[in-house]
Amino acid sequence: MRVLLIGSGGREHALAWAMSRSQRLTKLFVAPGNGGTAKLAENRDLDIADHGAVVTFCQSERIDLVVVGPEAPLVAGLSDDLRQAGITVFGPSKIAAQLEGSKAFTKALCDEMGIPTAAYAKFDAIEPALAYLDKVGAPIVIKADGLAAGKGVTVAETLEAAIAAVKDCFEGAFGAAGAEVVIEECLVGEEASLFAVCDGEHIVLLPSAQDHKRVGDGDTGPNTGGMGAYAPAPVMTDALVERSLREIIAPAIKGMAARGTPFSGVLFAGLMITADGPKLIEFNTRFGDPECQVLMMLLESDVLDLLEAASTGTLGQITPRWREEVALTVVLAAKGYPGSYEKGSVIAGCDTLNSETVQVFHAGTTRENAVVKANGGRVLNVTARGETVAEAQERAYKAVDAIDWPEGFCRRDIGWRAIARES
Repeated sequence: MRVLLIGSGGREHALAWAMSRSQRLTKLFVAPGNGGTAKLAENRDLDIADHGAVVTFCQSERIDLVVVGPEAPLVAGLSDDLRQAGITVFGPSKIAAQLEGSKAFTKALCDEMGIPTAAYAKFDAIEPALAYLDKVGAPIVIKADGLAAGKGVTVAETLEAAIAAVKDCFEGAFGAAGAEVVIEECLVGEEASLFAVCDGEHIVLLPSAQDHKRVGDGDTGPNTGGMGAYAPAPVMTDALVERSLREIIAPAIKGMAARGTPFSGVLFAGLMITADGPKLIEFNTRFGDPECQVLMMLLESDVLDLLEAASTGTLGQITPRWREEVALTVVLAAKGYPGSYEKGSVIAGCDTLNSETVQVFHAGTTRENAVVKANGGRVLNVTARGETVAEAQERAYKAVDAIDWPEGFCRRDIGWRAIARES
């Protein structure tokens, strides 16, 4: 297969790494890619916002499968334009990607299909939103309706913080994403992620995972795109996984099909495990980042078989195999993240650590000859497998400590909830 992978983050390096292990792969392009994918594939500086250019590239390079990594091209309808040109693509249509592109769209589907989620109200003007806050008080969750690169959600502990978050949205802090605002009940419990690959009808569940959103140890500080993750998540017992499939994922897939807008690709359910059972926090319509990194480390069978089956409506014929192990990833980020940070610092030692149980996935890097430089906020994902969370964590941090990058930092407690359960 000749494959084009769209994206430039750690998720895409992990997918490229998994694809590179496939016996079916003959050529892999990544657009635009990063310093890690450059060692596995041919990076191409395609303008992925120019759908015509992507289609032309696929035709000239005889691409058999396009895999769209990030959410923005999906919400912009890249999959539709590729399919219209007769090109096989892994990723939902523009309308199906509204499950991530619009919080209000997803809430409406939850109402329609009886999917358990937080109580909510939506607003397109600031005055009624502030009046609603005055009525319901805090804690409360404020969400920009559209895509805000993981930064449009505020869990407000106080009314003052909630008011500030609403004002941020309507005053343009998140651009067009904040033109509408969803205000939600603050769910209490433990968060987990469940991933399902879908072809519009069939569903294949992947292992559960748990992300660490806060920037600091002990889940302190501002929310980030994710500072680390592990899979599977012990909080997601077999019974909870089955219930989440029955009450949340399956109804969403059924509801989208009934609307005439079937969902194909990967549906990522962000869950809160409450005293009443699992409730949906949000849907994403692509692999999580950094959850994808741990999932790819656990996948034993050929990733291209899975992605192609989802893209061609043949998922019912596929049963992927997973390692009976734990994978854990630690994000190395540039100092200052998730605020402002410097780019261009040199990272040494990250190319010599890869082994059967450890992989260093690049997220925000460039490669100039043999020199790796930081080029983003989240820069490396140091990922390890082990028999237990504790073993995977030990291997990951041993690799982290072998990397020479004074301008970087990481959390030192990734996996703490699961390790507490193991002890």
